[in-house]
Amino acid sequence: MASALSTTSVLCWRNPQHMHIISPSSQTLQNGTLRTVAASASKDISIESDKCSSLLVNRRTILASGVSLLSFPGESLAVVKQGLLAGRIPGLSEPDEQGWRTYRRPDEKSGGHGVGWSPIIPYSFRVPEEWEEVPVSIADLGGTEIDLRFASSKEGRLFVIVAPVLRFSDDLGDNATIEKIGPPEKVINAFGPEMIGENVEGKVLSVGAAEHEGRTYYQFELEPPHIFITATAAGNRLYLFGVTGSGFQWKRHYNDLKKIAESFRVV
Repeated sequence: MASALSTTSVLCWRNPQHMHIISPSSQTLQNGTLRTVAASASKDISIESDKCSSLLVNRRTILASGVSLLSFPGESLAVVKQGLLAGRIPGLSEPDEQGWRTYRRPDEKSGGHGVGWSPIIPYSFRVPEEWEEVPVSIADLGGTEIDLRFASSKEGRLFVIVAPVLRFSDDLGDNATIEKIGPPEKVINAFGPEMIGENVEGKVLSVGAAEHEGRTYYQFELEPPHIFITATAAGNRLYLFGVTGSGFQWKRHYNDLKKIAESFRVV
């Protein structure tokens, strides 16, 4: 729109239908006639100038209005941004009898870590019905390795980090397991700071491990901040799943947040 308006404002000055051209032969006219022609041309140009000035004002108004709409905070903005995310493909199922939905990373979703990397092995987890996918920014903690974010204004937030194992070790190959990376204590000390942005010393409340379909998942609870972390490895990548919330959300929805964290699977 801005381009179209700008072009129109230039054409206002160049349209020959709105200009009076005094030819050399008009020099033979009497002075009074020449002054009349000149005054008429000046008046027409003044009118066109006013029209173009008005158009430029309207252009500025429209542009200003557009900026204010784009910067308006709220849920509708999140939906617009979400629709523009490269590679974003819905992956949520319909709610089950308990009102929970399963998210599975779509096979067609873009993402990865450059040429030579295999496609990301899909992962899944379960969330209550009101949880929704939200935009991911490269400015986020974790940068481009954050593959997904979900949130609920009532219950909390979650995110998934998918990191190349070569960033941590060059001898794990293309079939890494969490056991090859190390025991739970080593994993949380090495990767916990990636999840919370600070050292995890003195913050780990519990450590556990679970096995599902032959894959081991390390499970941690940290405080502060309140967060559940599930870690596993598959292919040539490490998967870190974080579920967190405010103090109030943690107290009120602790069981649901823990259930979300424990539902994470690499499939």
